[in-house]
Amino acid sequence: MVKKALLQGFGDVDFRLLRVFRTVARCGGLAASEFELNIGRSTISRHISDLEVRLGMTLCYRGPAGFSLSGEGEKVLEATEMLLAAVDGFQNEVDDIHRNMRGTFKLAFFDLSSTNPKAHVHAAISGFETVAPEVNLELSTEPPNVIEAGVINGRYDLGIVPVHRQSAVLSYADLYSEEMILYCGQGHPCFDGVSSDLDLKRLSAFKYAGFGFNSPNMVVGQRMNFRISARVHNEEALCVLIQSGRYLGFLPDHVAAPYVAADTMRPVERDKIRYTTRLAAIVRKRPELNRKTDEFLRCLLQAHGHDRAEV
Repeated sequence: MVKKALLQGFGDVDFRLLRVFRTVARCGGLAASEFELNIGRSTISRHISDLEVRLGMTLCYRGPAGFSLSGEGEKVLEATEMLLAAVDGFQNEVDDIHRNMRGTFKLAFFDLSSTNPKAHVHAAISGFETVAPEVNLELSTEPPNVIEAGVINGRYDLGIVPVHRQSAVLSYADLYSEEMILYCGQGHPCFDGVSSDLDLKRLSAFKYAGFGFNSPNMVVGQRMNFRISARVHNEEALCVLIQSGRYLGFLPDHVAAPYVAADTMRPVERDKIRYTTRLAAIVRKRPELNRKTDEFLRCLLQAHGHDRAEV
């Protein structure tokens, strides 16, 4: 598309078009974003076309071959994320001026905390709703590296991640732990207990599924010389691989519990091959936390028996 950009300044229309573009990119296509945007595909397509005309460039390819961002579209998406994060930051500052907290609070977490008896995120949400009833919540589940980047660039107000390599620009507040145990599925040679003295050398000969990002899981797998044959980015995918009976993998005991009860998974050397992961809340050190984030962090720490002064 060789056209001169018509965009001379930003207005409400431009922000609306950028938000539509970001949603389409996140959802991976026009059809997939219909429900999220609550508008029809033809209208979404027209909005994207209008934005392309205003910017004077092709942002994405859409058609029978599928949806994909152009090179320019990827750069515009990155700039859009930064711009909208800055706008949200401004809104947060304005919200802080008011006595009542308003706007949206964006929380991202990695693990399946809903089944962890040590995790009380739900209690923190309940407490936050009591003191900030006018604030809308937006919850996301992402890999830890995505959460950390999102908190740093303002996409998320607060994240909950496994403690691993800590960033100098983030503050970490310890919350709870989970026990990680090695499991196998039906059909795996270890399922029926090949022996009671399986050592690491024998176990490392089996295929292993682990997280494809820097994490305690990756460190432990490397330390035990496991051969990573499948990489995942969430625990649901890891459960599927272990259930196949072809892979060993570490899961939190609370996540594996229903599968163990159904006898579709079994722990391998439960008392010997395990490790503990600590989960922490992360927020940016700078700028100073807005009222919504500060209040949610207080509720989160209180729900887990910690004091706000510990951060």
